[in-house]
Amino acid sequence: MNTASTGSLPGLKGKVALITGGTSGIGRATALALAKAGGHVVVMGRRAPEGEAVANEISGHGVKGVFVQGDVTNERDVEKAVAAAVGLTGSLDFAFNNAGVELGGVLTADASAEGYKKVMDINVLGVLLSMKHEIKAMLKNNGGKGGGSIVNTSSVAGSIGMAGAGVYVASKHAVSGLTKSAALEVAKSGIRVNTVSPGGIDTAMLHRFTGSKNPDAMAWMNGAHPVGRIGTPDEIAMPVLFLFSDASTFVTGSDLIVDGGFTAR
Repeated sequence: MNTASTGSLPGLKGKVALITGGTSGIGRATALALAKAGGHVVVMGRRAPEGEAVANEISGHGVKGVFVQGDVTNERDVEKAVAAAVGLTGSLDFAFNNAGVELGGVLTADASAEGYKKVMDINVLGVLLSMKHEIKAMLKNNGGKGGGSIVNTSSVAGSIGMAGAGVYVASKHAVSGLTKSAALEVAKSGIRVNTVSPGGIDTAMLHRFTGSKNPDAMAWMNGAHPVGRIGTPDEIAMPVLFLFSDASTFVTGSDLIVDGGFTAR
């Protein structure tokens, strides 16, 4: 359950967001936090049972919750999800491009073309296609004057190197570059584009990436963060909502690092 408070963030109530990779983890936490703040949410993901469950949870907060099954590497699926969001109230106000996949434990000398393609397609092409259609929709907001906020999930891996995770690191560096470029392109249209870069967060993806179900691996992961622990999905959801909100109207082309001090070492 999301217990974070959103009462101090202006400009969320009644707005519509599209969240990719929203069936679990950070995406789900963000969807529920926005619903609690009075926003409507379209969740896009590949797993229908989880997606429908999240949509029902969203609707339980008295707002509109919709699940669209799809793959962010399929442009038609992305268009369908954006159209579903616009169809709720007539505009797409926020987008959180959070769908991603991990690839760890692979040295550069052992990397494969297949692994590269999978990671780059989901983590980079998926963000590109999503922004392409989200921006087109947001340019129509406010009678054609534009407006909106897009947040892309990067990672601490988007600003540092990590041995054994070169392809994943490259994909997150690419997300940062795409974000900054898009932000420059649409700044005068009132559309803001930023990244949020989590450190280690207690999600299934992290546990797959590090093998941290192993107690020794979890102890190492906690110790790698100066605060002494990994984060929770809610601790990323709230920064995302800040970037959506009217509290961040002068923030664009930026990377909000939320990592418990991981990159400050």
